[in-house]
Amino acid sequence: MKHIGIVGCSHEGAALCYRTICALGAQQLGGHAHPEVSLHSPSFGDYFECLEAGDWEGVADLMVTSAEKLAGAGADFLICPDNTIHQVLPEVARRTELPWLNIAEVVRDEALKRGFWQIGIMGTRWLVDGHVYPDAFAPAGLEYLRPDAADRATLNRIILDELVRGEFNLKSVDELIEVTEHFEAASCDAVVLGCTELPLVLDDSNSAVPVLDSTRLLAQAAVRRATGEAVGASN
Repeated sequence: MKHIGIVGCSHEGAALCYRTICALGAQQLGGHAHPEVSLHSPSFGDYFECLEAGDWEGVADLMVTSAEKLAGAGADFLICPDNTIHQVLPEVARRTELPWLNIAEVVRDEALKRGFWQIGIMGTRWLVDGHVYPDAFAPAGLEYLRPDAADRATLNRIILDELVRGEFNLKSVDELIEVTEHFEAASCDAVVLGCTELPLVLDDSNSAVPVLDSTRLLAQAAVRRATGEAVGASN
């Protein structure tokens, strides 16, 4: 069984990914068993400072440092449950020895499996303005829609001011549901929860359209890979 290395960014999202891996492992393997897992994260403040400054090289350096420490701990492959910093994953993958699972590619595969073709993107301003999901979706023929300016501001505020701090405000949840309603009105047949913390407050029960839970989908893919099921990897 392979050893999973988690490159963490924000603590709420990394914790959700870790917990999901352990729970899924027990379901698949029985009893209290799960694949070996190691998690490394520098201070989220270090990542946030780089993001605010537009210092993507600094973001890559932080990820590489985590990857190297996880390799030293014996990890066989790596995942990062943070969507935003996947923007530099191609560069990071070139600088590190271990293979990676790409969260956007995992989400893409699930969208294709479920027959979704027009997908709304929810996440931080860096994620929704960036190329992480377009790069994964477009080659597969998937259409995507970014939120409008007002919804981008709402998403970014709630994620960074509340969710990453573990704060869950009912009024804010209602605002997030409203964002999903806007995607439904724009003919999206699903939304990707492209922020690690969004699955803590949104799911199929309260979203106006079906959700693609990037955090849990990545955890599922990691467990499949660790236990020998075939999933794609990026080197």
